[in-house]
Amino acid sequence: MTTEDYKNISVTLPKQPGIYKFINAEGTILYVGKAKNLKNRLASYFGERKGRARKTKALVKNADHIDYTIVETEQDALLLESTLIKKYQPRYNVMLKDGKSYPYICIKKERFPRVFITRRVFKDGSTYFGPYVSKHRVSILIDLIKNLFPLRTCTFNLSEVNIQKGKFKVCLEYHIKNCQGPCQAFEDEESYNEKIDQIKNILGGKFSAVKNHLKQEMQRHAENLAFEKAQLIKNKLVVFEDYQGKSTVVSTSIEDLDVFSIATDEKQAYVNFMKVVNGAIIHTYTLELTKNLNDDDKDLLSYAIPILREKYNSLTEELVLPFKVKLLEEDLKITIPKIGDKKKLLDLSSKNVKYFLLQKQKQEIAKINRQTSAERILRTMQEDLQMTDLPLHIECFDNSNMQGSFPVASCVVFKNAKPAKRDYRHFNIKTVVGPDDFASMEEVVYRRYKRLLDEKQDLPQLIIIDGGKGQLSSAVKSLKKLNLYGAITIIGIAKKLEEIFFPEDPIPLYINKKSESLKLIQQARNEAHRFAITFHRNKRSKDFTNTELTNIQGIGEKSAEKLLSHFKSVKKIKEAKAEAIEAIIGKAATKKLLAYFAKQ
Repeated sequence: MTTEDYKNISVTLPKQPGIYKFINAEGTILYVGKAKNLKNRLASYFGERKGRARKTKALVKNADHIDYTIVETEQDALLLESTLIKKYQPRYNVMLKDGKSYPYICIKKERFPRVFITRRVFKDGSTYFGPYVSKHRVSILIDLIKNLFPLRTCTFNLSEVNIQKGKFKVCLEYHIKNCQGPCQAFEDEESYNEKIDQIKNILGGKFSAVKNHLKQEMQRHAENLAFEKAQLIKNKLVVFEDYQGKSTVVSTSIEDLDVFSIATDEKQAYVNFMKVVNGAIIHTYTLELTKNLNDDDKDLLSYAIPILREKYNSLTEELVLPFKVKLLEEDLKITIPKIGDKKKLLDLSSKNVKYFLLQKQKQEIAKINRQTSAERILRTMQEDLQMTDLPLHIECFDNSNMQGSFPVASCVVFKNAKPAKRDYRHFNIKTVVGPDDFASMEEVVYRRYKRLLDEKQDLPQLIIIDGGKGQLSSAVKSLKKLNLYGAITIIGIAKKLEEIFFPEDPIPLYINKKSESLKLIQQARNEAHRFAITFHRNKRSKDFTNTELTNIQGIGEKSAEKLLSHFKSVKKIKEAKAEAIEAIIGKAATKKLLAYFAKQ
C-alpha cells in the first residue's frame, strides 16, 4: 500500500477510537492495532517520517488495504484488539499472543458470595463484571468495595447445616474487621446479600449513593484536618468516576449471536455484520449492495443476511436486528433489543454502517473534486498553449553537470496533472564531451522517444524543456529525426521571466502567473530539476568516494571534490603545478598530495 493509496482514503477516516486492520491482497490480516484517534494513528504509517522501523515499512509495503471498526471508548478499542489478535494471530503482532486475558470481577454463586478478581469466566451461574483494561484499577476497586462492605474471603462451604454444627471459627479477618463472621452466624444471610446487591449496583455503574457517602467521608476527614485520609478517599472517588461497568465489545451476559444493521442512500445500501462468540466480537464486515427501484431496507437486509452468514460460516441461532425481516431459516431467533448489552451491540453496528455510508459519500465527492480539478487545469493548459489534444500525459527534461563533469539528465512524467513517479527516468550522458547542455538535451530526448517508439509505448501530448531557445531547438532536432515533430507539442520554459518558448517562434508566451496551467508547468520543471540534481549529486558523491585521492592522509572528500571539479581527472592533477593545486586546497594538503604522488 503506497502513500498515494493512503491519501485517497485519508479524507474519509474518522477521528474516533477504534481498531484498524492491515490486510493483504489475499485477504489475510497482517496486523491489528488500536487507536484513540483512527485518522491520526493511521497517518503515522505514511508520509516522510525518519526512523520508521523496518517491520513497519514491510507491513505497509505488504498491505493491500486497511479496514477499521469504530467503538465507543479507547478501552473498548483495546479489548477488541486483544480479541482479534488472539483469534487471527496476525504475523506482525507480537503482543497478546500469550493467551492472557483481561481481568474480571466475579461475584461467586454460593451462600455468602465471595467477590474476587479472575481472568477466567465459567458458566456456573456466577456474576462477572468487566473485562477491565487495568489490573491496578481493578485492585483499587476491589479494595474500595471491601472497605465499604466487609466480606468473607475464605473458601469454606458456609451451608446452613455446617454453620449450625459449628464446623468453623472466625479467623484474623474477623478480628481486624475485614469480615463480620458469617461462618459463626455473627452475620445473617439477608444482611450479607444486601451488601452484595449494593456491590452489584456499584459494578453496574449505579453508585450515586456510594459517591455521596464518599464525598461526606472526605469532607469529614478534611474538617478534622486528616488530609491524608481525605486524599485517599478522593483517589477512590476518582476511580469510581472513571469506572465503566460494562463494555459493548466483550460481555459475559451474551453468548453467540450475529448482529446486523443497515444504512442506505438513493443508489447504494450497506449492511454491517458483527459476529459475536462467547460475548466477544470476533469479526466485523460491511457489505455493499446496489439498490433496485423498489427495494426497501427490509428486503435488502433479508437478502444480505444469508449471504453474510454463508460467507462467514455462521451457525448462530440468534440474530440481533434493527427490525423484523422475513428469512428462509424460520427457526432462527430474531431479537430487536430496546435496552441492555444487545442494544449496545446493535448501536455499535449501526454507528459503523452509518459511518461507512458517510465514508463512501465523501470518497465520491473527493473523487469528483479531484477529477474536476485535474480536468480544469489541463483544459486551461490546452487553451493557453493552443494544443489540439488535452495534455493528459506530460514529460519534462532537465540537464545537470558540474563544469562538464558528471553530466546527467532527468525526465519526469505527469499523468492527469499528477506526478507519475514510477515513470521517472535518469540518463547518463554518453555521447557529449564537456559542458554542452544543448547537445546533452538532444541526446536524451532522442534516446527517450526512440525507446518509447521501439517498445510501442504511449507518447506524451506535451514535452517541456527546462531552458530557453537553445535547449528547445536541440530537443526539436531529435523529434525531427524520429519523425515526431508536429505530432507532439513541445515547449521550453526559461527560468528568469518564466517565458514559454515555442519552436520557430521568436516571441515568447507569457502566461498569467496566477494561472493553474503555468503552476503545473513550473511544478514539472522544478520536479525535473530536483530529480536531475539528486542523481547528479549521488553520482558525483559515488565517484568521489571511489577516487584514490581520498586514500591520501590529509585529503578528505571535499578536497577531492574541489580537485576533480577543477582538473577533471587524477591524471591531470598529477601533471599540474604545485602552485595551481595549492590555490585550491592549501599549502599543507598540497604537500601531502605531492608526497603521495612522489612515492608512486
